This record gives sequence, C-alpha cells and structure tokens, in this order.
Amino acid sequence: MSQHDQSTVSRRGFLRAVGASGGAGAMLATMGALGLAPGPASAAPPFRAPTRADFSLSGRSCARVVILGGGVAGLAVAYELGKAGYDCTVLEARARAGGRNLTIRGGDRETDLDGRTQRAEFSDGIYLNAGPGRIAQWMVTMDYCRELGVPLEVFTNANADAWIYNESAGMTAPVRYRTAKADVYGYISELLAKATDQGALDDRLTATDKERLLSFLQSYGAIGGRTSGFAYTGTGRRGYLSYPGAGDEVGVPLGAPPPLADVFASNVGRYFSFELGYDQAMLMFQPVGGMDQISKALARAVGTRRITLGAEVTGVTDRGGRVEVTYRQDGRDRKVTADYCVATLPPHLMARVPHNLGADVTSALADFPVTTAGKIGLEYRSRWWELDQRIYGGITETDLDLAHIWYPSYGFHGRRGLIVGYYNTGANARVYSALTPAQREERAVTQGVKIHGAKYRTELATSYSQAWDRTRYLEGAWTSPRYGTAGYGRLLRPAGRVYFAGDWLSREVAWQHGSFVSARAVVTALHERVMTN
Repeated sequence: MSQHDQSTVSRRGFLRAVGASGGAGAMLATMGALGLAPGPASAAPPFRAPTRADFSLSGRSCARVVILGGGVAGLAVAYELGKAGYDCTVLEARARAGGRNLTIRGGDRETDLDGRTQRAEFSDGIYLNAGPGRIAQWMVTMDYCRELGVPLEVFTNANADAWIYNESAGMTAPVRYRTAKADVYGYISELLAKATDQGALDDRLTATDKERLLSFLQSYGAIGGRTSGFAYTGTGRRGYLSYPGAGDEVGVPLGAPPPLADVFASNVGRYFSFELGYDQAMLMFQPVGGMDQISKALARAVGTRRITLGAEVTGVTDRGGRVEVTYRQDGRDRKVTADYCVATLPPHLMARVPHNLGADVTSALADFPVTTAGKIGLEYRSRWWELDQRIYGGITETDLDLAHIWYPSYGFHGRRGLIVGYYNTGANARVYSALTPAQREERAVTQGVKIHGAKYRTELATSYSQAWDRTRYLEGAWTSPRYGTAGYGRLLRPAGRVYFAGDWLSREVAWQHGSFVSARAVVTALHERVMTN
C-alpha cells in the first residue's frame, strides 16, 4: 500500500471516530476543514412530458387511461398524460382529491374508521397541514409549484430559539436549541483539540492536518487556544439573559455552560444531524395558504370532470386488450373500461382489491410495512410564543411522546396562530390515535405545558387532530419499501396493462417528490408503450 493510500485509510478511520463521537455535523465539518467534503451530486436525467405532437407527427392515437387514486401521484399521472391528450379518468374514494396532501380549515369535517367525527373550528386564515408540511428546495415538487402557479413561502425548519426538552434524560426545564448546540459543539471541539495537541492522532494526521484541524476547532466550537488548554467556557453563542443594546450595553450572556458530563447526559446532541439531512436542510418551503394548494392546482389542471370522487375501487380485471375497473359510488356499482390502468392506491390497500393480475402482484403489494403518524393543530388566541419567547417558526424537539412541536411559518405578528402540538410516528402515533380527539388534545397540552408554561393551556382556543392509521381509504401515513427485493422490482413493471405508481415506489418515501418522480416514470413507460405498439 502506498503512503497516499495509508494516509487515506487513516483519515477515513479518524473521520469515523469523529462521526461516532460528535455526529454527522462534526464529521462533515471536519471533512471540510481537511478538504475532504464531497462535491455536488450530478443532475438526474430530465423528464420529457408527452405532447400532442407525439401523436400528430406519428399518426398514432392516444389511449384511454383509468387512474386509481386521486392523491398527488394519481393527479400527476393524469396531468402529464393530459398534456398529450390522453383520455384520463381518476377514481378517488374520498370526498376530496389530494390523498395525504390534506389541509384542514375551519368547517372541514372528517370521520375516522372508528366512527369519530371531527369538525374543525379554526378561525379564518388558520389551517393545519395534516399531511406533508414542507418542501426541500431541490425537490421536483418545487418545479410543479412553479409550473402550476402555486406561490411559495419559506418554511422555518430549524430555529436557534426553539427548545429542546429531554425529560427522560433528567432535564427539568427546556434549553434553547442554540444553547444546546453551542455546548455540544464546544465540548466536542475541546476534547478533539486536546487529543490532537497531545499527539493522540499523530499516526492518523500529518502535522499540517493537525494545525488545520486545531484552527478549525477553535472557530467551530468557540474554544480557547493552546494556552488555555483549548477550554470551552461558553460565549454569546449560548444566548443572552439581556440582549446587546445601544452605546456600552454589551448585554448579559447566559454564563458558563453546565459541566461536560451533564451536557452529554442530556442527550441533546442527537437532534443536530437532523438539519444536515439532504431532505431537511434549509431553506425549505411551503405553499402560501396551505399544502393542498398543490393538489388543488393539479386537480384544476387535470379538469374536475375527469376526477370522480366518492369512488371506491372494488375490482380490477385485465382483459388482454383492455382493463375493466369496477367501483362503488353513492351505493351503486359502476364500471369503467380503459386501454390502461395506473394504480396509485396505497399498496396495502391495493392488495385487498380483487384482481386477476397474479398472486405475485398481490404478494408484492402486501409486502409494504405501514408507518402511522399523527398531528394535532392547536389554535391559540394570541401568538404568545412570538411575544413572550421570541420564537418565529421552527421546531422544538423532545423525547416526550408528542415528539415534535412546530411553530407556524406564516402569519407572523398576527392576532392568532396555530401550533402543531405533536407530530409523531410509530408507537407514539398509535398511542394518540387510540384516544378520542378530546383526549389527544389533553395529552398534548399537558406535555406542552412542561416546555412552554401555562399559556400553552390558557390561551388555547380549539384543536383538530389527524390520525393517519385511522383515516379511511389511507390507513397509514407512508410505507417502508423493501428495496432490492423481487416484490419491489415486480411493481416497477406493469402487470399486463396495469401500472403502479406512488411515493412507495420511489427512493423518497413520505415526500410528494417521491409521488411526482414515480408518476413521471410511469408516464414515460406507458407513453413509450403506446407510441411503440
């Protein structure tokens, strides 16, 4: 092995150690200091939407397509095929299109699988994005917002003045995100600087590497120099008791940090890698007026006459030269016949639909574990989190079963506002979904008071909660595809004249981006087939 190869291996080992002790943030920052950070990813092949010219120039005719499910994937398929003149019919079982792209406003009413009906009492201009709530700027969803004329605004995904509260770690009061971050980064930098200066890494780093790393750590962690033993003693990064002002008013910093052992025992550092996730990094965006502005714009572009609501699919039969789909609407059994079918229903629900596509298709559809999730929207009579705690958007992280608290990224300085009082998944979400809406509110508020104080209860006006596992025709928030399995690969191919699409057939599950790119893949494959046959 060459000296260069040995150096590369040792650096990799060193970076792995940094990642294990300090998380993704420390590792990536260290890579940058050593000149080892990765470059940008290459662009994906561009999508070419079918056009009417494809048929007029070739002398072929377009086909009739029935689409099962009026969520984002189904609407996107109909929209893109519609550009070329395909005769599309969308069958949607719910009373509104959009699927999990669901925004709740005052007057909306939903009845769950347990027969419990909620009617939202939100004020005008107040809404809850019960499903997707944010969009990363690299996602195809942004392109559709531009194309469809859906205005956007910034979604504050990370806020230094939001809170962290880990009750199980012994915390008796929340700590600001900025304070926790400053302390974790400061102590990690102190430890790593001391280890570097004392020769612990001599067999892994060159002398030049060591000097670069020490210089970086002093800035990264706001630690002292060699004469102070690289000590972390806290700076204004931790926050202020009173803010700097005019003249000689330098402000009063929070003071010295807790001991290193207490900071790491609080386990606050586990949240920091979140903001570095490629699908979570700022800036992020949301449609002005609610996430369902996307599905509404898609539905308008498709044409409401092509979308049949209240249509519960009851059967799919491939007849060789055509596809027959039966459905039930208003208590009557109906049938639609088309040249092709695109099924975008959640796979665990599509697996229950009688069909003649083969046992392997049924098995593949049923092999998608379902994740549940829940949210509650808490409308308050005043925006006390802005007035009293100086929190404008962002997310508070906790180890309570409510998991996350979201603050609104719209309506700043308005009279009222809505906080997402919990956004949880898995076992925590099932705990809440088993409760009545009133019980969910009480549980969420009781826990939120631990972080925000009495106004979390006294200023509450109304609430609305969404339990996705108890939502009819969806029965879950998203799935966990078994990538690389024969079953997953089977659904990437058509079963006769039936195609499958949805975020569950993408590498970005639970994002609208996944629905869009899957829809595009099916549109491309189906159009090529029509143009070839």
